[in-house]
Amino acid sequence: MHDDPECSPVSFGLIVIGDEVLNGGRTDLHLTTFKRLIGERGHDLAWHWMLPDDPDVLTAHLRFSMGRPEPVFVCGGIGATPDDHTRACAAAAAHVALVRHPEAAQLIADRFGAEAYPHRILMADLPEGADLIPNPVNRVPGFALARHCFLPGFPKMAWPMAEWVLEQRFGHGERLHEAAVEVRGVSESQLILPMRRLGEDFPDLKLFSLPHMDEDPHILLGFRGRGDLTEAMNALCRELDREGIGYAEPALERPR
Repeated sequence: MHDDPECSPVSFGLIVIGDEVLNGGRTDLHLTTFKRLIGERGHDLAWHWMLPDDPDVLTAHLRFSMGRPEPVFVCGGIGATPDDHTRACAAAAAHVALVRHPEAAQLIADRFGAEAYPHRILMADLPEGADLIPNPVNRVPGFALARHCFLPGFPKMAWPMAEWVLEQRFGHGERLHEAAVEVRGVSESQLILPMRRLGEDFPDLKLFSLPHMDEDPHILLGFRGRGDLTEAMNALCRELDREGIGYAEPALERPR
């Protein structure tokens, strides 16, 4: 367990790999769950990619993301079948060899016995220098390399493994909060100038405008950030008053 009672918030990337979720019959479930797992620990999701089982595409994208500062969860493609390219692509992107990891090989041999050979044992061929991520379901590990955590595509395995990573390596930070007012009777374009002024006054917060175009049209205008949003929301209301734009009070506020 991470020892710090409260850590600095971390922004993560998420990559989901598989032709079956891009063009097949499976629906991706990872995005919603990773948003929850990351958010409830006071961190946030910076970006999300969905990629095919294509070695050239995977290697190029992993090389790019390995050059970025944020840690990344990668789900899918670490099995032993011919369409599982993630292990080899991670090695290529990191410019290291794909080698037999002795601890991973022992875990797979202990789990499957003679049936580990000749195919299942291939899941122990990992990028050189990778660390293992324990799998509580079938003991076949994931691996970590270059701030990337590579997990199975199966949700029942990936999610508890991700929780282990978050608890062991990142701990809990201050949760993200959101506050907004409902603005009615104006278009988004009429909010551009006050939003520009507010963005300059509160650069550490995320200012957002979220239109609702249903039978009850309105715009949620507000801030997202950590700590007390009172000062920013008071300034937002003053800007709307100055522009003569009506809004519903009180402001809505909830942890993210």
